[in-house]
Amino acid sequence: MSHTLLTKPAAVIFDLDGTLLDTEPLYTEASQKTIAPFGKTFDLSLKKKIMGGDSRVSAQILIDHFDLPLSVDDYIRQREAHLIELFANAQEIQGAGDFVEALYQCKVPQGIATSSHQHLCDMKLGKRPWRNRFARIICGDHPELKRPKPEPDIFLLCAHAMQMDPANCVVFEDSPKGIAAANAAGMTVIAINSPWVDDEDLSEAAMIVDNYVQLLALVSNW
Repeated sequence: MSHTLLTKPAAVIFDLDGTLLDTEPLYTEASQKTIAPFGKTFDLSLKKKIMGGDSRVSAQILIDHFDLPLSVDDYIRQREAHLIELFANAQEIQGAGDFVEALYQCKVPQGIATSSHQHLCDMKLGKRPWRNRFARIICGDHPELKRPKPEPDIFLLCAHAMQMDPANCVVFEDSPKGIAAANAAGMTVIAINSPWVDDEDLSEAAMIVDNYVQLLALVSNW
């Protein structure tokens, strides 16, 4: 196992979708429902291309790919109607809640840096018992965010808001764009394995884990 997390980090920043919550299948389902009336199929190759990026940029890529008679706003609005129905059933990545709570009890500051817009982030976090364990939550529609992942801006914003040196932050991510963004921010990245990506897509992370259960023992040794 990598030396990562053998010692207590100064701060931890999480992505949300596919990292704390298993929402990526829900995004896939909502996207398919949105394009199905046009006789199109949302496949894994397209999923990999847009996963982890800005929602408007991803929408435009999908519209162009299928030559859909929709604007970006039309697509996002229609997909969101499906997402709202699905988010209520979103499951945690195994051990995520326990890991967040363990970090909190160890007094490790935590943040979230997600491409999701604020209202969707609020909806996904809902009444989860660990939602208030984060010092800062930076969303994709934050007014100071200029560039989406894979640029480092969202992680740098989060670190700044937490008054943390980026070099002392550990990031949890599940997408190649997110890993690239965290690395560009000068942070250490731990990748959460996903059926939506190949192993080589996560190769730039310092460590790859299947879930948080295997990390709880590390926290207990701090």
